[in-house]
Amino acid sequence: MLPHYNNGMRRTAVLSGVLLLALGFTLVSREPETDPRLRRASRAGERNGWIQVHLEGKPGEIGFQHGALLATEIKDTFKVVSTEMVHEEKKDWAFFRRAAEQVFWPHVEQQYREELNGIVEGLQSKGVKLDIWDVVALNAWLELPYYDKWYDKSAGTPSSGAGPGDHCSAFVATGSYTKDHRVVIAHNNWTSYSTGERWNIIFDITPAEGSRIIMDGMPGLIHSGDDFGINAAGMMITETTIGSFSGFDPSGIPEFVRARKAMQYAASIDDYARIMKDGNNGGYANNWLIADRKTNEVASLELGLKNVTLQRTKDGFFVGSNFPNDPKLIREETDFDPKNRSKSENARHERWLALMEQHKGKIDGGAAEKFLGDHFDSFAGKVDYNERTLCGHMETSPRGMGTWQPPYAPAGAVQNKVADTASAEKMSLRALLGHACGRNFKAAEHLARHPEFAWQKDILRDMNSRGWTKFTAK
Repeated sequence: MLPHYNNGMRRTAVLSGVLLLALGFTLVSREPETDPRLRRASRAGERNGWIQVHLEGKPGEIGFQHGALLATEIKDTFKVVSTEMVHEEKKDWAFFRRAAEQVFWPHVEQQYREELNGIVEGLQSKGVKLDIWDVVALNAWLELPYYDKWYDKSAGTPSSGAGPGDHCSAFVATGSYTKDHRVVIAHNNWTSYSTGERWNIIFDITPAEGSRIIMDGMPGLIHSGDDFGINAAGMMITETTIGSFSGFDPSGIPEFVRARKAMQYAASIDDYARIMKDGNNGGYANNWLIADRKTNEVASLELGLKNVTLQRTKDGFFVGSNFPNDPKLIREETDFDPKNRSKSENARHERWLALMEQHKGKIDGGAAEKFLGDHFDSFAGKVDYNERTLCGHMETSPRGMGTWQPPYAPAGAVQNKVADTASAEKMSLRALLGHACGRNFKAAEHLARHPEFAWQKDILRDMNSRGWTKFTAK
């Protein structure tokens, strides 16, 4: 026998059902729709401090994916970079926004304008209120000190900022110097620990045009920034800055645009050099270390503003430690003293040369990892933790590094990458966040000992040494 309901019960049940249906519809309609631009993108879980993201598609799609998947990290990185720039260059953020709009943006080609605007759209989809000039300035932050120095000089005023810094240690080797006679390339990034702790993204990018890329980078940057990467056309690249350099051309193409374009489109050493030289603005002037895994040839592109030198070999090595090589470049574009062995650039250069010769015929990925954690001070002739060692530690140095970093600054080597021909063929690299030597940095302890850096209290983090981790384009 069927149960019997009276009319009152039936009306209540129907009304309840309607209300539940309406509530359910409301709840569903409030769920954010998955943007179709995110279909081919992904973000992997954190591995030893690194975050790997896959970006794919047209420039605007890649930008949107980047902004949406890394919105939290970009917001955090922007706070750090803008805080440091204002403090170190002695100008407000509005100055750098104007430079982004008036100096850099007019020379950004359309595909990268679309990618940068896509980042802004992705950020805004996640409620992050940065605009295009913030994002362009963030991408240009490494070359903005070069512009700042030029700006002060052109205005006839003394330079008020710290100016360009001397960053990074690196090498590339091939032929009789390596264990398998093929390419080995390695790099550690030198920067402040506050920015370095955020330099933790592995970008795996499949653009609609050009080659697939795997590179390290910072959230929000369309280029690597410290410039370590591999592309599917066979190129393997890294760099270190040219020490004590000055020069800038406001009518040139931003370095961050040329660096990304070369990584994306170069299929040979000549391609890479041509793209980097085309429209060179002198910003973030680097000695580029380049390898072509197809030919096992390596090269050094010393890219000043006025002086550019390309050297190459299939049996040898090139090293980078902010040590300029070309005498004419040194004389015309730097204040560098190559004879002062006490300087970081010279001591590290001397150490690199010694390691290359000591390990000739035995250099492989494992040796490269050890080199990046090396603590032999060539000037003092002993093991130490300071700015003169390949694994740099300015937090323990009573000297600092010129105008870039004062004594005991929380700065130095912040992360490390290694690749060889075999790994590059698989679009793979190994990376370690923090010091390769295994030494940890504790922010609160350092600030207690050195209150002169209290201005960094809200942005400085602990920087622990994590393990070496393998990353492969998916």
